[in-house]
Amino acid sequence: MVSAVHQTEDVLSGVLIQLIVMIAAARLLNTAFRAMGQPGVIGEIVAGLLLGPSLMGHFLPGVSLALFGAKPPLAVTIISQIGLTLLMFQIGADFEFSHLGQGRARRGAPMIALASITVPLAVGIGLGAISARALAPAIDPVSYGLFLGVGLAITAVPILGRILREFGLNRMELGVVAISAAAINDVVGWVTLAGISAYAGARFSGGGMALQVAAILSFGALSWFVGRPLIERLIDRLPARNGELPGNLMAMMFCIIFAFAICTNRLGVFTIFGGFAAGLLAHRKTAFVDAWRRQVGQMVLIFFLPVFFTYTGLRTNVLGLTTAADFTWLALILTAAIVSKCLPVYLAGRLAGFSHPESCVLGTLMNTRALMELIVLNIGLDMGVIPQKVFTMLVIMAVVTTVMTGPLLKLFLPRTGHVIPRAVEA
Repeated sequence: MVSAVHQTEDVLSGVLIQLIVMIAAARLLNTAFRAMGQPGVIGEIVAGLLLGPSLMGHFLPGVSLALFGAKPPLAVTIISQIGLTLLMFQIGADFEFSHLGQGRARRGAPMIALASITVPLAVGIGLGAISARALAPAIDPVSYGLFLGVGLAITAVPILGRILREFGLNRMELGVVAISAAAINDVVGWVTLAGISAYAGARFSGGGMALQVAAILSFGALSWFVGRPLIERLIDRLPARNGELPGNLMAMMFCIIFAFAICTNRLGVFTIFGGFAAGLLAHRKTAFVDAWRRQVGQMVLIFFLPVFFTYTGLRTNVLGLTTAADFTWLALILTAAIVSKCLPVYLAGRLAGFSHPESCVLGTLMNTRALMELIVLNIGLDMGVIPQKVFTMLVIMAVVTTVMTGPLLKLFLPRTGHVIPRAVEA
């Protein structure tokens, strides 16, 4: 009994040390990147990469092995998935489809959303067909190409929202169009990803996949037509007071989120989709969403996200790309991701009536991937439809496309007549 207690204490101490390192590194790099004019979350992603085999594991292998072991520890994996489930709830709850106004904003958002989804998806599927034999010879080429397409098509709504606030665009027409188009993009992207996950998980059995898709659609209909009114009624019965949620409501919402997560897991779709679905059902209750963001959202961002970034970093070895062929494929993926996202969005912006510099801004904003991309990539890696080297290439692409956003906005925004806030300009 005593030895079991000691063993538990040792495991707990090890996990606590890991958490200290992850949270401290994330906060340090967050502060450093913000000082350089970049979104702080990019610093947190880089911190996760530096704690993995790309830096610590390469130069200090003994320290890395003692701290994290040979692979991501089970505790880190579980904590990261719980955090992602809560984050996906917040993302679903934050979607606001009433942003759109009149004129070109109403026309522009759906056009830009369509362009930002269809072209990168098609390019990604085509790139998958071309690269499958060289990069993923042991993986089903259809699943591989579909995941690659979604990886190129996704836009990071949470990061985009932060960038819009930092550049003073959150209440401007360009910002409203971009966040609305990104919201549509992500809804379609997550639904598409859920369908692809169902397809890949059905082991390509037509009957089994049809049954699974029917079950998913039934769950969606039941959630929307039965679950949504019940959740809204629950929120109305226990309203936020002075900007704070009652403890009973928070407890019940946690139970609902995790119950939805279990349902999507049982349906053969990844657990985190349950959090996203639950969030969509509560998004109309703005007072609840605002209070939840303050009381729970900060904990998710400060505590859980660094764990997820480290989990991703421990699985990413940038130094694993060693051959000329590796870097050629990396350059091709990076070019395809940027061009297939920016150019169609630019053209859609022009067709909607936006000027050349305004359309350049829209293309730059929609090219932001970061966090959402990492979630998609981890799903693909876990399902075995993206090989390790492609995972690494796409992680690099996610970081590069997001790091590009700040400098390009500083280049294009003044040409639209928008004054960049001094804190960002500095």
